[in-house]
Amino acid sequence: MPFDFDPYDSAVIDDPYPAYRYLQDNDPVHYSHALRSWILTRYEDVRPSLNDPRLSADRITPYLERISPDERQKVATVGPMLQKWSVFMDPPDHTRMRKLLNHGFTSTALINFRPQVEVIVERMIDQLVEKGASGEEVDFINSFAYHLPATVIAVMLGVPESDVEQFRAWSEDLAAFVGSATDTPDKAGLAEASAIALTDYFAGIIESRRANPPAPEDVTVIDHMMAAEEDGDTLSLAELISNAVLLLFAGHETTTNLLGNGLIALLRNPTQLKLFTERPDLAENAVEEILRYDGPVGSLARSVLEDLEIGGKTLERGQRVFCMVNAANRDPRQFDAPDDFDITRENSRHIAFGYGIHFCVGAPLARMEGRFALAAMMKRMRAIELGDSPPTWRDSLVLRGLSSLPIRFKPA
Repeated sequence: MPFDFDPYDSAVIDDPYPAYRYLQDNDPVHYSHALRSWILTRYEDVRPSLNDPRLSADRITPYLERISPDERQKVATVGPMLQKWSVFMDPPDHTRMRKLLNHGFTSTALINFRPQVEVIVERMIDQLVEKGASGEEVDFINSFAYHLPATVIAVMLGVPESDVEQFRAWSEDLAAFVGSATDTPDKAGLAEASAIALTDYFAGIIESRRANPPAPEDVTVIDHMMAAEEDGDTLSLAELISNAVLLLFAGHETTTNLLGNGLIALLRNPTQLKLFTERPDLAENAVEEILRYDGPVGSLARSVLEDLEIGGKTLERGQRVFCMVNAANRDPRQFDAPDDFDITRENSRHIAFGYGIHFCVGAPLARMEGRFALAAMMKRMRAIELGDSPPTWRDSLVLRGLSSLPIRFKPA
């Protein structure tokens, strides 16, 4: 029986890389009947496809056109919200949106925010070390990896830290919908309810900040987005709200995965963990290797706008394509010893943050958080080991990360 890639097989969820390697070697442009989509796994196919104008990043409009009017009514808020996310736009709409969003993520803005990130990291590490000091098992995801990036992006957006837990619930509903989860009943209904709540929440924040402009030292990313102007063009209220939700969602979902995937990779490669403990100055290199080895985004979806050929196969207009980013980052045709986790690896041309016009706008922030957090962990934690309870991987085709990672450690 021919191989049919099924990302919802429990073995593939836990470890997709053997399946990726099989496809790379035997069927690099594979049609998955389980997904009713094309699967690209080789670096030479994935990287250019992410920036090919014949492949559309808009997977929301085809979805809304495909479902019935009654189903469309059930996603009347979340559907249009996602259509305004820059990650689901094509030029010229994407070009306009990115120019305006970039105002909130200038290098100057990130440099100015760096001291706050360092303070948040140290505070979160203090809390984690206190929890683990007794030697009891601690869930790294729920005790640290989620809270750090969620708090950072919340503060950057002007959201009170006291609301972070509420945002987690809303974000998880969106993640199940956007990430194509299979084990979430009524994921469309949950996403719709959370989209309504997020719309109301951010509308209130924007109204308040317009009525009471902040002092220069208190300016947030939302303030930059509100003030953004390019050739007389500004963001509408709906665009402001939608992309504030995008930044909140993407700003912590992916960085949580980066931290969790990084720690489990280190624990499964004890020589690398020992090296990193001895040399926390390798944090920048370690982040790049984690991104390559087991990145936070497993795949990026595209829709075929016109018939085209990839790897000798004809992809027809209207078909869906999944560019398997993590497979490409382990392609032996591109990387030496790709299945080796090596935090001293240099010049890695990974595509964990995408490629081309859709390269992640928050990549510098994710890298900064990853460096600070991992370096602090290596300084403050010793004898880190996996707990008795097994790690649990998230059920998601798009996102790659852990929902729980039980560990034990000793304070340094």
